[in-house]
Amino acid sequence: MSQQVNALPRCPYEKWCGGCSMQRLPYSEQLKMKEKQVADLLKNYGRPEPILGMNFPYYYRNKAHAVFGGSLGGKIVCGSYERGSHRIVNIDQCQIEDRACDQVIASVRELLPSFRVEPYNEDTGRGCLRHIIVRRTVDQGQIMVILVTAQPTFPSRRNFVSALKKAHPNITTILQNINGQSTSVLLGERYEVLCGPGYLEDRLMGARFRISPGAFYQVNSQQTRKLYRLAIEMADLKGKERVLDAYCGTGTIGIAAAVDLARRSQEQRKKAEGGAGRQGRWYREQEEDQMELIGVECNPAAVRDARINARVNGLKRARFVVADAGAFMLAEAEAGRNFDLVFMDPPRAGSTEEFLLALRRLAPEKIVYISCDPKTQARDLRYLDSDYVIRRIAPVDMFPFTDGIENVVLLERAHL
Repeated sequence: MSQQVNALPRCPYEKWCGGCSMQRLPYSEQLKMKEKQVADLLKNYGRPEPILGMNFPYYYRNKAHAVFGGSLGGKIVCGSYERGSHRIVNIDQCQIEDRACDQVIASVRELLPSFRVEPYNEDTGRGCLRHIIVRRTVDQGQIMVILVTAQPTFPSRRNFVSALKKAHPNITTILQNINGQSTSVLLGERYEVLCGPGYLEDRLMGARFRISPGAFYQVNSQQTRKLYRLAIEMADLKGKERVLDAYCGTGTIGIAAAVDLARRSQEQRKKAEGGAGRQGRWYREQEEDQMELIGVECNPAAVRDARINARVNGLKRARFVVADAGAFMLAEAEAGRNFDLVFMDPPRAGSTEEFLLALRRLAPEKIVYISCDPKTQARDLRYLDSDYVIRRIAPVDMFPFTDGIENVVLLERAHL
């Protein structure tokens, strides 16, 4: 269990901001509480491994979001909504957000008056800028800025973008998202690229990934490496397996596992050949060594990214399908096509009963279940425990100072 070093003072926005619910506790106590919660929820299946925490649990979120508004004095404020309300807490720096992201948000707030860009007013429906989202890739240092506006018109848009780029030369791309809905939905469906390629690139676990503006990508890069190492270790892939990545998104876990397998195969070959193995892009030519990877996702934009990611990583035996994962598994089972392993990483609500019944029908030898809510994970495991034995339970603290817990469970098919 990792401990924090040089703990920061408690956040000055703690009383109002609803982002961090565990500010009152030392980090070591937070880890104990989370580990106990997993142990209590999954006590019927075994004892969890010690939770994997962070050495310095601050400034870890590589994605920052702020909402804009005006105060009674006419001053522009930006930050997060006060707990249980739509009043904006003006935040200069968040202790769990990447500092470079926060600096970009502060610059946007400072630039708005000069370009006569008004923040959106929820009550009157007037104004322009609603939200800003800033993402940074830790490995590549690229920054994406998404300006969410209430209408397509953005005053002095070109000059505003130039000024923001001048203030932060490390910004890679800026996009405008148009959201004219009077709802709590953050993003609209329409994007316009204002500068740069419209996406980010990152490296994770030796693999390369493209990140589109609406794509899901883990927000804690340091802990994601620990999470994926756990999942790949549990999968224990040897080569030539048939693997399904359900809820695959942009394909991160499946592609990371395939690239890791290729790396290990290369090392074994080099060792067998006395260090004279092929170098560089060897696995692009060694299709017979690669596992067969199929990713299923209902979001077409995410699948487009996944296909690009598979191609840039040289995975010839990877394909990604736009489909409902449960329906896809049923079709595969009815066609007599088996899988050795299924990775599943559902949303916080967990899997549906239809998905779990389809998974039992498919009957893979192993399941690696990654969950961002152990409560729904415990519920889902009850659908599977008659057919599977739970071998490992391993929590990871992806979200220090919040009540969020990530948990990885390895299930192996019971052969009676």
